[in-house]
Amino acid sequence: MASSDPTSGLRAGLRGLTTRGRSFLAAGVTAVLCAYLLDQDALLRVGVLLAALPLAAALVVANTRYRVASGRRLSPRRAIAGQEARVHLRVDNVSRVPTGLLLLEDKVPYVLGPRPRFVLDRVESRGYREVSYRVRSDLRGRYPLGPLQLRLSDPFGMCEVNRSFSAADVLTVVPQVQALPHVRLSGEWIGQGESHTRTLALAGDDDVILREYRPGDDLRRVHWKSTARYGELMVRREEQPQRARATVLLDTREIGHRGSGPASSFEWAVSCAASVAVHLLERGYQTQLLTDMGQSVPGPGTGGSNTAADSSGLILDALAVADLSDGGGLSRAEEPIRTSGEGLLVAVLGELDEEQAARLARLRNRTGGAIAFLLDTGTWAGLRMLAPDTGGEQFQARVRQLREAGWTVLPVRSGDSVPDLWRAADGAKTTAPYREEAGA
Repeated sequence: MASSDPTSGLRAGLRGLTTRGRSFLAAGVTAVLCAYLLDQDALLRVGVLLAALPLAAALVVANTRYRVASGRRLSPRRAIAGQEARVHLRVDNVSRVPTGLLLLEDKVPYVLGPRPRFVLDRVESRGYREVSYRVRSDLRGRYPLGPLQLRLSDPFGMCEVNRSFSAADVLTVVPQVQALPHVRLSGEWIGQGESHTRTLALAGDDDVILREYRPGDDLRRVHWKSTARYGELMVRREEQPQRARATVLLDTREIGHRGSGPASSFEWAVSCAASVAVHLLERGYQTQLLTDMGQSVPGPGTGGSNTAADSSGLILDALAVADLSDGGGLSRAEEPIRTSGEGLLVAVLGELDEEQAARLARLRNRTGGAIAFLLDTGTWAGLRMLAPDTGGEQFQARVRQLREAGWTVLPVRSGDSVPDLWRAADGAKTTAPYREEAGA
């Protein structure tokens, strides 16, 4: 809730005179001057009445001190690009007197649509009114809503005074998330390979970790052997088995993408990264989003403490404001991938040169499994629309280079569906197992 900030004074009211009010005032002044020149008392009374009416309205409206509060509720607070969201406004009259005519206008960015306006005839003492409007954006991002502007008007429409609330909200428009099929992929990267078995063998389903006793702990959890060793009460802390890990790498390099607006290759890549990340979180993976600039979401030390819904929200919020970078390569993302341990790596890549593809190839043995959505950005630029199935020679060379390193490569062209590509990864085979080259 936020209270309005009234502006008093006749000068403020005169600035708020409407066209009708200014016309009455001009007519009244003119009538008074004519009455003075023509010595007409009746015309003088008419002129004084015409001039006094807008002046009185301005004085009353400018000095009106309604105690009004407002609130705003978004449904949902995190909207999907291309879908509508509803904004609910509530205006409370917290004073002891009813209000007059109130005109409401909420400030919204132009990409969400025209500014909504509402008219409230009368709000009784301690009463409230609720109104709502819809917004929609085809472009992801974070959009401010508010502050709400309140316009006071007299019953004759002579004067209007604007007063603004201070509270504002933010609507987050996230990229489109497509439901992906639950496919059976290679054993390593769905968490059923040898690395996962070794992890469970070491940890077990009932991994025991000790900590100091805290008031309120169940005495049945006291570990007496450790208590005797350390000389203070130690209790068992039950831990869940280690979750399978996954990293979704998003290539944001401006030189790696083509096209502009919602139909660009970058927007396709952002939507693909969002769909894959949400899908892996739903399957129980501890998932992080990584960009070519080395930025990760959730950040270090927070991924394990977040639920799947929390992590999904953090990733979608980050993707809502993701923008093209001026980076020239993927080197900043290599160290986080090396230190993240074995797990699934899903990379959504733009145009690559031979050196960048070679660096990605060397990362293959650092992961439990690797899938690459490799975008043929020439199809977004219209360079290969006549023969989209062939692709450029350089693009085909990058596909072979990554496949020979052990990546599961999914070539992507303009118009391809993320669910169809994900389903195709079920039976995708690499052409050769990865062998680390000398000097890699």
